[in-house]
Amino acid sequence: MSKILQIDLSAKSYMVYENDKLYNEYIGGTGIATKLLYDMHIENNNPYDEKSPIIFSIGSFNGVYPIATKTIAMFKSPLTGNLGESHAGGRLFMSMYDAGLSAIVITGRLDVPSYIAIENENVRFIRATSIWGQSALATERILRGQEKGIGKRSIVRIGPAGESLSPMGNVLVDTGRHFGRLGLGGVMGSKNLKAIVISGSKRRKMDNFPAFNKVYTEIYSKAVHSAAMKKYHDLGTPQNVLPLNKINGLPTRNFSQGFFEGAEYLSGENMSENYLAQQIACANCPVGCIHLGVLRKSFQDRIHYKTFKISYDYEPIYALGTNLSINNPDGLLDLLNIIEKAGWDAIEAGITLAWATEAFEKGLIGTKETKGIILNFGDVETYKKVLLKMRENKEEFFENLNKGSAYCANKYGGKEFAINFGGLGAAGYITGRDAFIGFLMGVRHSHLDSAGYSIDEKVVRGDLEPNEGKEIDMLIEEEEWRFILNSLAVCLFARKIYTEELVIRALAALGITKTPEDLKGISKKIHKLKYEIKIANGFNMDKLGFPEKLYTIQTSRGKMDRATIKRMIKDYRDRIASLLSVN
Repeated sequence: MSKILQIDLSAKSYMVYENDKLYNEYIGGTGIATKLLYDMHIENNNPYDEKSPIIFSIGSFNGVYPIATKTIAMFKSPLTGNLGESHAGGRLFMSMYDAGLSAIVITGRLDVPSYIAIENENVRFIRATSIWGQSALATERILRGQEKGIGKRSIVRIGPAGESLSPMGNVLVDTGRHFGRLGLGGVMGSKNLKAIVISGSKRRKMDNFPAFNKVYTEIYSKAVHSAAMKKYHDLGTPQNVLPLNKINGLPTRNFSQGFFEGAEYLSGENMSENYLAQQIACANCPVGCIHLGVLRKSFQDRIHYKTFKISYDYEPIYALGTNLSINNPDGLLDLLNIIEKAGWDAIEAGITLAWATEAFEKGLIGTKETKGIILNFGDVETYKKVLLKMRENKEEFFENLNKGSAYCANKYGGKEFAINFGGLGAAGYITGRDAFIGFLMGVRHSHLDSAGYSIDEKVVRGDLEPNEGKEIDMLIEEEEWRFILNSLAVCLFARKIYTEELVIRALAALGITKTPEDLKGISKKIHKLKYEIKIANGFNMDKLGFPEKLYTIQTSRGKMDRATIKRMIKDYRDRIASLLSVN
C-alpha cells in the first residue's frame, strides 16, 4: 500500500510509482499528504493555478479496521490562501484501497469540462460538457448510471459553486459526505474537473491473520457493544444541540449569544422522532452515524409531493439553524437541500449569511446591494432567495457572498462581527477561550484540530481547573495525537477507541512496528511541516486576532478577558516557534 497515482490533467497522462520510505516515515493519510504538498513548493502558486495540486491520501488502517473511514484531501485553500486540508467519509477510501492506491496527486487543467475514471491503476479522461452546470446531486445520479467501474464505485464531484470557482465550494462524496471545508470544490472547478469516479478489484492479504483478527474483533466489539459510539449511532452529532444550549455554548444569531430559544426543535431528539428517514454508514463502519432527514415539497397546487432525503449533522444545524435564528426543521432541511445541490460548504455559507444579516441590520449593506431583498434573522424564505441568487452568481453582491465572510467583511466592513479565524468561518461552539484559541491556532482552523471546546466543557463541569499554560499544552498534545489518527485515516468519532496502546497493537498486527516515541516523533514532524507550509503561504502568528464581537458576549465560561487571550496566543506561538526551531 505505497503506490501513488500521479495525474497530469493538462497532458491527459498519468503514472504510478511506489514510495515505501515515505509510507513508513509518515504512516499514510495526513502525514503523506502533508509531505507531498510540502515537496511541491506551493508557496508561490495561486490556488487556482494549474500547477496547484490536489492530493487524496488514505492510511494504514483504511480498508482494514472498523471506523477507519476517512480520506484526506490536501490542497492550497482559495479561502485562506494557505494550507487546505479536508477529510471525507463515504466509500472513497475503500475504492482507493480496492484500486491499490495509497495516494492520488492531481495537477494541471483540462481543456474542457471533464471527469476522470480511475480503475485500479488505469485512468480515463471523459468529456463532461453535458453535465457541467448540473447539481452535485444530479451529477452523482448520472455518473452512477454511466460509469459501471470494476467494483463498487466512489463518486467524487462538484456542483455549480465549484464550477464558478467559489472559495467556499465543497466536494461531495457518495451519499451525504463531503470534503466540506476550505474550498476544494473551487480548486476542482479551476481544473475543469467535474468529478472523479474510482473503483478497483484488488485485495490485501493479511500475513498474520490470527493477530489481525484479534485486534479487529476488539475494535469492532468496542464500536458496537460499548458506550463509546452510542451517541453517534442513536442521534448522531445533533445530540450536541441541547447539551450545548444548556451550558450557553450554542451559537445563536451570528454568535450574539450561546442560548437558542428554539433549540428543542432542531435537537437530535426531535429530528430523530419526526424527520429521520434513514441511517447509513460509511464503508467498513458498523456504527451508522449518517442521519438522513426527510423533506417533502409540494408541486401542482399541493396535490403531489416530492420527497428528498438530506443528511443533517450538528454543524449544518448550527450554521443554518441556530446561528440564523431558524427553528423550523423543514426550513433548515430546505436550505440544506439548496446548499447540497449547489455544492457549498454549509458552515461557511451559514456564517456568511449571518454576517450579511447583521451587516444589513447595521446599515453596512442595503437594498441597493441585495437588489431589494431585506435580510432578517429567522427568515427562511429570504435566505432561500439569497442562496439561489448566489448560485446564479451574476450580480456583484451575490458574487461576493460566494467568496465567504472574510472577503465580504473586507469589502463592505463589519470585520468585528465576521466570525472567522484565519479566513475560515467558525464551527458551532461558543464555549469559551479554548475553543476559539483552537480555531485560531490549529493548522486547519477547525474544531477538529484540537477540540478546544472539550477543554472548555471540562472547566464548566468542574472536571478541570483553569490554567492557561496547561490548557495550551492540552490543545497541542491533542492536535499532535490527531495527526496520528488522521495519518491512519481513522474517523475522529472513534478517537476514544483508538488509544495509543491500541494503535500500536493494530499496527503490529499489520507488520508495522512503532513505539510511542516513534508516534510522537511522527506527529511533531507532521506538525512542523504543516506550519512551515502555512507560514510560507502568508500565515503570520504575530497578526492574529479574534473577531471583536467575541469579547462582548457571554460564552459557557463567561466573558473572555483580552489580557488572558493575548497571553494564551503568545504561549501557543512560543511553543510553535520552539517546534519550528528543531532540525
